[in-house]
Amino acid sequence: MSEKKASTDYPIHELLAERWSPYAFQDRPVSEADLRSLFEAARWSASSYNEQPWNYLIATKDNSDQFQQLLSCLVEGNQIWAKDAPVLALAIVSLKFTRNHKDNRAAIHDLGAASSNLTVEATARGIYIHQMIGILPDKARDLFNIPEDFEAWTGMAIGYQGDPMTLPDGLKERDLTPRQRKPLDQFVFSGQWGISSPLILK
Repeated sequence: MSEKKASTDYPIHELLAERWSPYAFQDRPVSEADLRSLFEAARWSASSYNEQPWNYLIATKDNSDQFQQLLSCLVEGNQIWAKDAPVLALAIVSLKFTRNHKDNRAAIHDLGAASSNLTVEATARGIYIHQMIGILPDKARDLFNIPEDFEAWTGMAIGYQGDPMTLPDGLKERDLTPRQRKPLDQFVFSGQWGISSPLILK
């Protein structure tokens, strides 16, 4: 397996450094107890007005029909590798506040925060999450009867890291290549846009 731990410029929590998104997954189920804890972590995420606008549709390989149905809601390029994960999920967001039915501009942010909680909990348990924007929201709405004002936003493959050598060449390279990120001075500003904050300049 490749070494994918983040090479950070400053210290961060081990779980954040260890988290990454593989394409290769083992043919090994994730226990129901672990899955419950992953979604419990999402449950306790922060949200605007405690709205909790996140929802998840989940399918495991134990139920082949449900798994294939959810798999069909991913774009073809994601189906190629995600079919090997033992668990798939769709992350669905409620776009209106329940309190007044006005647009919730924080909803997508809050869904992302909940999914981040879920991902950190997974990492703590040796489980990997690969989130993807490449889904078919309209197909998901039809297949799963997703109501108006809710939208399937992202997909997730959930499982244990597999052998990247089993992947097609393009995906294999992605799993084997070290992780990279923009340096802080390219996105942490002070005073005005584009001016790197002196806080993060070495």
